[in-house]
Amino acid sequence: MKSAALIVAAGRGSRLGAEIPKQYIPLDGRSALRRSVELFLGVPGVTRVLVVIHADDRALYEDAMLGLVDPKLVPPVLGGETRAASVLAGLDALASDAPDNVLIHDAARPFMPANVISEVIDALTQAEGACAALPVVDALWSARDAVAETSVPRHNLWRAQTPQGFRFGSILKAHRGHDGSGADDVAVAREAGMEVRFVPGAEAGYKITTADDLARAISDAERLRTSRAPT
Repeated sequence: MKSAALIVAAGRGSRLGAEIPKQYIPLDGRSALRRSVELFLGVPGVTRVLVVIHADDRALYEDAMLGLVDPKLVPPVLGGETRAASVLAGLDALASDAPDNVLIHDAARPFMPANVISEVIDALTQAEGACAALPVVDALWSARDAVAETSVPRHNLWRAQTPQGFRFGSILKAHRGHDGSGADDVAVAREAGMEVRFVPGAEAGYKITTADDLARAISDAERLRTSRAPT
């Protein structure tokens, strides 16, 4: 079965407060977007990689992809006002030569292990949707003005990551009927009545959101480079 990777990179990353969107910030020489693209290009079963970018970021995209030549990487498409709109733009672009499955991934998660991606693909043989996720292990509390009020049971609670994989026709139909408010693609799929299974994610698949996350990502990129250097 053919699986396409749809990498969402149209966000502004305003919470980080950087001069350029976080997906283009160098992490030891290669941006999060470049690393995410290379990651999916190397996963068996992924036959196409498409990036959704912001209309203002074409030059940043071209610079990030400089020197990367792979027939599986197709030209980017422009995203919309919301994440859901950007995903739909990518899905519509893939529809003319529809894959069996699509893996939707945040560009700001550059270190997700390849084996997790493969497990998401494998899970799609049993369900319409599959999502890398981690069970919640910390105690949870609801609070008012930072004052603890009520303990929230963590049993059966999961932290969703990406990739979130789906049978292509099902998720395309779900997005076309969605109002664009979904927090992620699992929300869109569940609203449409699709079954989504969680597969074990990885702490390494964290999303770069804050300055601390960025510092961690730069450190992780440096560590990966030195660990692979000849001795």
